[in-house]
Amino acid sequence: MPVSKKYLKSKPVCKVTFKLPKEASEGVDKASLVGDFNDWDKDAAPMKKLKTGGFTLTLDLDVGKEYHYRFLMDGEKWENDWEADKYAYSPYASADNSVVVV
Repeated sequence: MPVSKKYLKSKPVCKVTFKLPKEASEGVDKASLVGDFNDWDKDAAPMKKLKTGGFTLTLDLDVGKEYHYRFLMDGEKWENDWEADKYAYSPYASADNSVVVV
């Protein structure tokens, strides 16, 4: 579930595509991308379900920053990105968050 990044030449923004693979989301009806870029709002970034299984979402993120995030499936199960740039401990959930470096 690699994150793909496309840096824009016209402004300091990167189009980041997040992917939650079908292996991590079997039986899941909906998924959201939740992170510090949307104040951890569970409803702010619903992901698109793919015909092949899994989910995807593309966001414009400011460059020169690190963003913490996790996937929320069916409003109750949290999942990390298996191929995040790195991971950082979160004292709120006593678990690691995924981190994307832009």
